This record gives sequence, structure tokens and C-alpha cells, in this order.
Amino acid sequence: MREIKIGILQQHNIADKEDNMRRLSEGIADLAKRGAQLIVLQELHNSLYFCQVESVDNFDLAEPIPGPSTRFFGELARSLGVVVVTSLFERRAPGLCHNTAVVIERDGTIAGCYRKMHIPDDPAYYEKFYFTPGDLGFQPIDTSLGRIGVLVCWDQWYPEAARLMTLAGAELLVYPTAIGYESSDTPEEQERQREAWTTVQRGHAVANGLPVIAVNRVGHEPDPSGQTNGIQFWGSSFVAGPQGEMLFRASNSEEESAVITVDLGHSEQVRRWWPFLRDRRIDHYGDIIRRFCD
Repeated sequence: MREIKIGILQQHNIADKEDNMRRLSEGIADLAKRGAQLIVLQELHNSLYFCQVESVDNFDLAEPIPGPSTRFFGELARSLGVVVVTSLFERRAPGLCHNTAVVIERDGTIAGCYRKMHIPDDPAYYEKFYFTPGDLGFQPIDTSLGRIGVLVCWDQWYPEAARLMTLAGAELLVYPTAIGYESSDTPEEQERQREAWTTVQRGHAVANGLPVIAVNRVGHEPDPSGQTNGIQFWGSSFVAGPQGEMLFRASNSEEESAVITVDLGHSEQVRRWWPFLRDRRIDHYGDIIRRFCD
């Protein structure tokens, strides 16, 4: 057995960045006190989800890596002796920004970064205005707790991303997330979307034989333009085991933190029972790199 304790922090966000970070700090400290070794935060956790509108002023939220946030969370990680998965608006150069996950090692150093590869551009999710697609590839990040395959939100719908992280040696998949309901959809449609989101990621766990952790924000955030009713983020953060089994699922409407024990060693046994990687027909997958097979 290779058990690690995963801490998840599902929170609401407000316009006051200092208050958001204060509550994050308190939540991380509480999870560490409860025994968490790896703590996962939601996507773009320092601020409101600013991508509901296209505004050049929002680029003021971007920061370099290393920078203020990596120092802030690095000091927390070092003082508490935990590994932390953060999600930041990276300013790489003037006019060049990324949606970047940064893994902080328990000594406070940066273990590695992942730049979000799949960038949505939909009503209320205008991320292409802000983020350049990632250029670091699908490379897991080595930590003292194991090799973490970090992906971000929209990446979670793509089985190719999960597979490539697995083939590169990831021992678990982690998805910082910001996703919610469109207010004009019926309750039935909203529930179908939330369940589809959960199901596709559980499928990644099964297909690759490794645990999946998804941490989403929760609560309502208004649309600054007033053109929509804003986003009701659906929470529902969860941890699934390598057979897709639900080890934990948070509320769809309330803030929540939890510590969940995951046995990384169980993946070895699952892959012996279901050797999907062995039976892949890689000699016939050439068309996967085509946009569509006309």
C-alpha cells in the first residue's frame, strides 16, 4: 500500500483578493492539521472568475511565476509540510498569459508547472481572450508524494490529455476546476451537465487505472456586464479511485473541505486485472491526430 491523504478545498470567491487568500490560507492550515499531505485548490482561486467578460483591465490580475502567489503558498507549504496544487493567472510577458497550475513542494519550492492546454471560448467562459494555450505538454510533475498529472478544468473533457499524462507516468490525475450552471437551463439539463462532468472524469480513472481528484469552486458569481445572470458554480468536488469508485463527493452548493485517503498502490493491482495499456492498438491510432476523418 502507498496511502496518501488528499485534502480538497471547495470555496466561494469574492472580489476581495486578500479575503480569498486569507480564507485559502486558513483552509490549507486546517486540512494540514487534519492530516492532509497533498492539498488541491480550485481553478483561479485568488479572484472571481473574471472570464465571464472580455476586459483588458482584468490582465492586471496576472502575475509572474515565480511571483507573489508562489511565495505566499510556498511559505504555507513549507511551514505546514504539505504539497499544494495551486492555479494562477500567469503573466509570462506583456500580452502573453497562461492559465497555469503550479505544484508547490512541502519545502516551499516550485516542483513544477502545467499550462492549461485546452482553452474554452463560450458564453461566460471567454478564456481565449486571456490565455494562450499551454506549451509545456502533458508532463507529470514529480513530488515527494509521487508523480502528479495536473490538468485544468476544460482539459478534463479530453481523454487524450488523461491518457498522455498516464503514458508519461502520472500516478494520479488532478483537475483544478471552475465550472457551473447556465441560469437559463432547466434544472433537469443542469443536472445532466453536472453528471456528465463527473462521469467523464470517472471514465478517465477507469480507462487509465489511476485515481482522479477534481476540485471545483462553489457559489454564485455575477456577470459584470449584466448580459447574463452570472454563473452558479456547482461544486461537487470529488475523488475517484482507479476503478471509478467514488471515494468522496462534496456538496453542489456549499463550501466544503475534506481529507480523503487514497492508496496509490492499488492502481498496480487494478492494471493487472484490466491491462488496458497492454492491449492498446497503437499501430492503428494514427488518425487520432487528425481533426476529423472525412
